[in-house]
Amino acid sequence: MTKEISVKKVRSDAEGLFREGKYYCSEAIAASIKHNFKLDMPDEMIAMASGFPVGIGKSKCVCGAVSGGILMLGYFFGRTSGSSPQDPRSIKTLELANELQQSFKDKHKVLCCSLLTKGMNMASGEHKGQCVSLTGEIAENLSRIIVRELDYINIDEVKV
Repeated sequence: MTKEISVKKVRSDAEGLFREGKYYCSEAIAASIKHNFKLDMPDEMIAMASGFPVGIGKSKCVCGAVSGGILMLGYFFGRTSGSSPQDPRSIKTLELANELQQSFKDKHKVLCCSLLTKGMNMASGEHKGQCVSLTGEIAENLSRIIVRELDYINIDEVKV
């Protein structure tokens, strides 16, 4: 794992993976985080994100990018063994997940895919363009949280 990250590159990579059709939103976030943070994480973690796109299994409920971001927060901060709800890791992960989704909700008013894409044709460039942008936004905000919480360096902000 590396502790020096370009948050801009995490965003750009996530957007590119989705735009190019290599992954959907949540998968692109997981893949970009894995690659840029140089995580010793199995590819199955990317596969775990495969059910979230188009609002969880095409149900158009919770935005898949938000879901993918929450999944990756769990990778960094979540529990790996059963414990009580008072476990500091559980408390911290829930706080950070709330922060990530709330920042999205503050900007877009909703988390619901069907409302975020209302009036857009699923096959249109407008729909895909918006989802690419939302994927990048979550990847960037997620990276900023990880960098802040783990005291990593965002090389985009390093002054020479």
